[in-house]
Amino acid sequence: MKKIPFNVLAPAFEAHAAEYEEAALRVLRSGWYVLGAEVEAFEREFADYLGVSYCIGLNSGLDALVLAVRALGIGPGDEVIVQANTYIATVLAITGCGATPVFVEPDGYHGLDAARVEAAVTPRTKAILPVHLYGQPCGMEGLLGIAARRGLAVIEDCAQSHGAMWRGRKTGTLGTVGCFSFFPTKNLGAFGDAGALVTEDEALAERVRALRNYGSKKKYVNEIEGVNSRLDEIQAALLRVRLRFLDTINAERAAIAARYAELIRSSFVLKPRPRPEATHIFHLYVVECDHRDRLQEHLSAHGIGTQIHYPIPPHLSGAYARLGYGRGAFPETERLAERVLSLPLYSGMNEDDVRTVCDAVNSFRP
Repeated sequence: MKKIPFNVLAPAFEAHAAEYEEAALRVLRSGWYVLGAEVEAFEREFADYLGVSYCIGLNSGLDALVLAVRALGIGPGDEVIVQANTYIATVLAITGCGATPVFVEPDGYHGLDAARVEAAVTPRTKAILPVHLYGQPCGMEGLLGIAARRGLAVIEDCAQSHGAMWRGRKTGTLGTVGCFSFFPTKNLGAFGDAGALVTEDEALAERVRALRNYGSKKKYVNEIEGVNSRLDEIQAALLRVRLRFLDTINAERAAIAARYAELIRSSFVLKPRPRPEATHIFHLYVVECDHRDRLQEHLSAHGIGTQIHYPIPPHLSGAYARLGYGRGAFPETERLAERVLSLPLYSGMNEDDVRTVCDAVNSFRP
């Protein structure tokens, strides 16, 4: 029986191994390993790729979110509206700064539902935090309209949407600030933890640059209380290589997703629905099934790896028991947590692999 893992990272490296190795050796031989020329070059190149003025390299996507919230002056007594079906890291950034998350249900595309956001705004609301989940942009028109009317910041969580576009503009450039993770599994993945924050706001960018380096713009001159959240030189160099191939990587994943959409014919499975005005980069290919656990077991029996993104919504996690939410608080989010299943999708996945997965899905009977 042929085995299809959920994800394989090696082929993406092997496709351009010589360039990655040259980049790593360049840094090792330079003798400069923190906040040097490679970080500056990656920041400039990623900003140019997105079409934004400022990029600050950080050590993780979570730190990008935390420093965005903090740099915007959001803290105790403030509220941030966020979709309930996100990964817990999004919420950790809010509570890590002492603010309160206000959960809102997703729309039919798994993104923050603008139609429900307006009712969630209170005098304590300071920001809206949409998550471009699975690689699909949220419907930003309504969210940006609410933010403009109410004087709110928009913090985009772009951890899964590198290169995804909404009405011709890349995610991360639509709101006040965009936050990216470069975890190795991401379409633009590093070879360890890494992240970045992007913005058009020069003052905000300078504040984040200081925050990431102990609150210092000049060595030993600490103007604010900062942290250590610096993108490593070697990760920046490796990201510079992968960035050159990001559009190709995204196109490959979109082609695999298109084959899934064509070949999966099971009436028991709901395939992802691309938003008409957006470009989905398919960081994940997520289906829904009323019998998800049985489907996962069926696929496993056929040698196919899958994952659930995500089985426990943040409001039901032990980490946020103190917020007092019980089951039924966000029924659509909870329904999705019991239905979603991510199928294999990775660089180097061939037609035979795709057909093997689709045949197994189509043979499923609950």
